[in-house]
Formats: sequence, C-alpha cells, structure tokens
Amino acid sequence: MRLPNLRPDLAPLRESRDLRLVVLGSFVSGLGAQATLVALPYQVYVQTHSALLVGLLGSVELAPLVAAALLGGAAADRIDRRRLLLLDQMGLVATAAGLAVAAWLGHPPLGVLYGLAALLAAFTALQSVTVSAIVPRLVEPEQLRSAIALEYGLSTLTMVVGPAFGGILIGALGLQWAYAIDAVSCAAMVLAVLGIAPQPPVQVGPHERLRSSIAEGLRYVRSNQALLGSFAIDLAAMVFGMPRALFAVLSVSVFHAGAAGTGALYSAVAAGATVAALTTGWLRHVSRLGRVVVVAVIAWGVAVALAGLAGSLWLAAVLFALAGAADSISAVCRTTINQTVTQEHMRGRMSSVFSLVVSGGPRLGDIESGAVAGAAGVRFAVVSGGVLCVFGVAAVVAAFPALLRYDADEWIASSTSRSSVASRATASAPDSSSAPY
Repeated sequence: MRLPNLRPDLAPLRESRDLRLVVLGSFVSGLGAQATLVALPYQVYVQTHSALLVGLLGSVELAPLVAAALLGGAAADRIDRRRLLLLDQMGLVATAAGLAVAAWLGHPPLGVLYGLAALLAAFTALQSVTVSAIVPRLVEPEQLRSAIALEYGLSTLTMVVGPAFGGILIGALGLQWAYAIDAVSCAAMVLAVLGIAPQPPVQVGPHERLRSSIAEGLRYVRSNQALLGSFAIDLAAMVFGMPRALFAVLSVSVFHAGAAGTGALYSAVAAGATVAALTTGWLRHVSRLGRVVVVAVIAWGVAVALAGLAGSLWLAAVLFALAGAADSISAVCRTTINQTVTQEHMRGRMSSVFSLVVSGGPRLGDIESGAVAGAAGVRFAVVSGGVLCVFGVAAVVAAFPALLRYDADEWIASSTSRSSVASRATASAPDSSSAPY
C-alpha cells in the first residue's frame, strides 16, 4: 500500500524567484503584523480599562476592510499589481510607524488609535487581495496547488508564532518596539516586492468606471457556480462551526484552565492548520478537489462537535487541531478552485470577494456562537455549531453541484493548451524589430 506524500512540495519556491520573494516577504511581514494584532488591543485596554472599547476595535476596522477589499480588487485588475502591492506595503510601514510614534509619545488619544487601526485593517485587506491575485501568475499551472499550500501554510505559521513573539516583545521592550518591528517587517516586504517582475493587468476591452468594475466582479462571481459553491461551503464552516469566540468561555468555565487554556485552544487550531498546509504534497495527485473540500469541511464540523463534548482541555485542543488541519486542506483546495475557474482579468475582483468571505465568516460565527451560548450554554453552542456545519455542507452540495464536478486535471490541460496556442501565435507573428521604419 502506497502511503500519501506528506512532504511539502518546495518545487514552486525553487523554480520561481518571484514566488520566493512574495511568500517569504509575506511571512516576515506577517510576523510583525501578528505582533501588532496583540499590541493594539492590549494598548487600548491598558489605557481605558474597558473591554467594550477594546471590542469596538473590530467595529472600527470592518468598514475600511470591506471598502479596501472591494476597491483593491478592482484596482488589481486595472493597474500593475506589483505597483499596487508596493504602495500598500508603504502604507503599512507608515501606519505601523505611526503607532510606534504614538506609543513613544505616551498615551495617545483613543481616536488616534482607532484611526490607525482602521488604516491597518484597510491596508491588510488590500495586501491579501493583491497577493492572492499575483500568485497564480508566478508558477506553472500544475504547481499552483503546491504554491498556494506553501503560502497558506507559512501565513498560518505566523498566527502560531507571531502572537507569542508580540507578547514577548511587549513584555521585554514595550509597545513601541512591537510596532516598530512591525514597520521594519513591512519594509522587508517592500524590498521583496521591488525585486519581482512587473505584474501588468490583462485588459479585456476598455476599463469601466470603478463602481461598474466592482459590480462586474460581483456579477462574475454570482454567475460561476463553482465559485459560489466554494464561498458558500466556507461560510457554512465559519458561521456555524467556528467557535473561537467561545474559547475563553470553554477554558474558564468548562475546563477551568484560565488564560493559558484560552491561548492553547487558539494555538491548537492554527498549529493544526500549519502542519496540514505544509504536508499537502499528496494534493498534487488529486484531481477532484471539490470532493476533498466537502470531506474536509465535514471533518471540520465533526471535530468541532466532538471538541464540544470533550472532558478535558487537552482532548479539546487535539480535536481543535484536527479541525484546523481539515480547514487548512479545505482552504488550499478552495483557493486553487477559485483561482483556476477565474479568468486572469477578473482575479483581483474575485479575490476581493474571497477576502470578504474569509474575514466576514468568522465574525458572523462569533455572533452565532455567542448568541447560542447565551441562550443554551457553551457546550451546546459548540456541538450544535459543528452539527449545523455538516448539514450546511449537504445543502451547499445540493445547491452547487459544480463544486463536486471540479476537475483540476482538466483545468491544467486546458491552460496548457491555451499557452501552446499563444506561443504558436507569437512565433508566427512578424518580427517588428526587423520591419522597415
């Protein structure tokens, strides 16, 4: 019996210098960003001693995040994506530097912190959209799954290492240095982006007005059943099956493990996701990625439901780690499906919708799990969420059968065929350099 290949496929990094720069630059900047995500709510709480004002950070960030994702997606299909990413990283450097200066000056007004948090959310959303649109052009079609797995795995690794790194920085050097190191990490991404080749847009017809361009992107997503299916199944997993808002309640009231237990539950999900994303060499030999998504999301729901029944913190952490691994496999496959069924000139706008689903789903899940826990108890909320996730998968499969029909090998063959036709057309075209003036 042949065992699955669990080693990470590093071929895309070896063969694409531009991918190495983007992925490793994103990893370095991600570590700094995670440090800031710890520092900012900590600073607000230390200054105000109000959990409500800390919670309002999320509300302040939501509108800029949505606007930046939609506008950034349209921009990524209109201008050079390398230039857009460079401007975005310069904005992140300036925002992190602003937070560092504010911390060095003492206790800045709360409005300043909220304003900088809103800018940070906007620039982070724009980075996510732009990188997502760039990566498919940096590798050969048959290497896209591995490239996405590497990028996703390293980004989840920052979620494991980054918060601890931020906490150590704050404790040892103070808030200002956490922000300053974030600014330096974003500057490293600036250098990485300067090193990659230009990424000009593929223009299909004249550019529409920006609002019309965004609307066209939304219509495109709505017309593609495989895209809609991948978005819908992710929403089912996150809205019903993501109990992150209840981790503190589980740790304190059920497992009596305090803050350490809360951190263990958060880290378990991220650790499981990282390990799974970096051991997906076997996905290179899988064609029916839609079926893998369905199985992975069902596994996510079952693991979450069992975690709600767990009798100890460590059993719950193991089950949440398994859930994180299943979610990671689903994410790699869904991202591959999304990128391959989307035409090049629409990838920016598709990525903006994808970003909204990924960032909005867990926030809706926080509301759902909190409301159910308040009405029926925390264990019931976790278990019922996992069960509802499984029923949600069944509904999505029935509504969007194109997701199950997706075949990666067919896409690779058609993409290779299109490239061959384009190469022959270029070879047969007259050489303009030898034409008379």
